[in-house]
Amino acid sequence: MTTATTATTMTVLRSEWTKLTTLRSQWITPLVAAGLTVGLALAVTLAYGTVDVSLTEDQSVGIYYGLNFGQVAVACFGILLIGQEYGSGTIRTSLTAVPRRGRLYSGKLLLGTGTGLLLGLVSTAGAFLAVGSVADVDLGAPGLGRSAVAGVLYHPLLVVICLGVTAMLRNLTAAMGLLTPVIFLGTPLLSAVPGVREVVQFLPDRAGQYALRLKEDPAVHYGHWTGLLIMALWAGAAAYGGWRALRRHDA
Repeated sequence: MTTATTATTMTVLRSEWTKLTTLRSQWITPLVAAGLTVGLALAVTLAYGTVDVSLTEDQSVGIYYGLNFGQVAVACFGILLIGQEYGSGTIRTSLTAVPRRGRLYSGKLLLGTGTGLLLGLVSTAGAFLAVGSVADVDLGAPGLGRSAVAGVLYHPLLVVICLGVTAMLRNLTAAMGLLTPVIFLGTPLLSAVPGVREVVQFLPDRAGQYALRLKEDPAVHYGHWTGLLIMALWAGAAAYGGWRALRRHDA
């Protein structure tokens, strides 16, 4: 029996899980993401909850404040899922063990999506509970349920986007150098530039974060649910691009 026939999807998934749990940089990154998202939301609410009007006018601003920093760790996690193998050269070993590249890539996508979803649940619930413990959070506020759903889904979508882009770049350093500064500083700064904001609002992180907000922004040309859909379309495109790159290029 050949390696290609024995390497089932479940076998690949177990192998990817082993990599995740044994490589410190991979399993610690989601913990950092959750810690930043919850911890900074709590700290900012404690320090400025009664002073900063933006935290009270739209409750989601305070609840997801930490996500502005935690999402960088989420992006790093998505990058490391495949980028670490390109960086160390072990991608060749993985492809030797699993010659069917689509199956190897699917295993990484499934693990990344599942871990991202769990991370989203923990981070979002933690942020809601942390902020609610020190401030009044109106759980019946219009749009808060949708905001919570978007907060959970934002994480796996961002993981898939970063994994797919890294597979297209086939370089850990390039992916880190491109994605992390763009997500942390690039799009937030560009969204403040008149004229440029018209385009930037359709980028995945901007669209996904708009889905978190409770209030409408007249400058944004779509609704909250549509923002989440735009991010999902970016995730689908990135996943497809990564699959095509892995199939067409040598490791």
